[in-house]
Amino acid sequence: MMKVSVIIPVYGVELFVERCVRSLLEQTLQEIELIVVDDCSPDNSIAIIQRVVGEYPHRLVKFITHETNKGLPAARNTGLAIAKGEYIFHCDSDDFVEPDMLETLYDVAKEKDADIVWCDWFLSFEKNERYMKQPQYASSMEALKGMLSGVMKYNVWNKLIRRRLYTDYAISFPAGYGMGEDMTVIKLFAYAQTVAYIPKAFYHYVKLNTTAFSNTYSERHLVELKHNVQDVLCFLTDRYGEALKTEMAFFKLDVKFPFLISDDKKRYNLWTTWYPEANSYIMQHKNVGVRRWLLQLLAAKGQFGLIRFYYRFVHKFVYGIIFR
Repeated sequence: MMKVSVIIPVYGVELFVERCVRSLLEQTLQEIELIVVDDCSPDNSIAIIQRVVGEYPHRLVKFITHETNKGLPAARNTGLAIAKGEYIFHCDSDDFVEPDMLETLYDVAKEKDADIVWCDWFLSFEKNERYMKQPQYASSMEALKGMLSGVMKYNVWNKLIRRRLYTDYAISFPAGYGMGEDMTVIKLFAYAQTVAYIPKAFYHYVKLNTTAFSNTYSERHLVELKHNVQDVLCFLTDRYGEALKTEMAFFKLDVKFPFLISDDKKRYNLWTTWYPEANSYIMQHKNVGVRRWLLQLLAAKGQFGLIRFYYRFVHKFVYGIIFR
């Protein structure tokens, strides 16, 4: 059996994909398969990958092509359907990883018999990087609460996940609903028995558009995001009842927090109208950090002028000038 299956969805990344693929082909772990899912990419991404793969004839690489563009979640599912590895690793095709990432995560997974192993990561700008520290938890439930509370990221790409969690519990990514598709990781943690954390960064999440640090939300993005949030909330309620009521409220606050990283009144209105029932939990939501907690508190009191000041003179300066 292959130790790790690496799933790489590809769409319009010709400027970045060579670095990504090389970083995976040069992994110190040998027993891996790379599954490249061409989501009908309109550029030369696949040709670049094929050229690079030709330089590593000892590596097992599988190519799958979508006849039409289906989106990131569907591409992940396509890769999962043919994966043979004991563990699954998802790598976005514009990012890259350290050469010992998979070997280190896999060794810890085997040592601790862990269903999921996560690690720290780098937020990579054009000339600088920020080290993104993640918390350590002793159990999957603690980690689940940490993700719902916004303390731990539920990104799929800094986690090694036992494939059996996907297959045994029929977990897949929300095809057609790309915004917030990483929330699927929350379901995987709900079924995990043993988890482990490595206090080292291996994954480089590339963020080059520093002038627009926060996400841009189209109407379709909002529909997708709300769909995925509701799906997770229903899942958690069905599985745990009221046991995670507070953490689910924190999750709602975390979901709508990016609306405050803006000077757009329409985004502020979204914050006001989305999940207002969660606002009463803001005073308890202090473990996410003073900045986030204070912005939420200001929003609840309608002090959007102060939030706009923060965005224009603090946030844009830090991320638009310092981290470039």
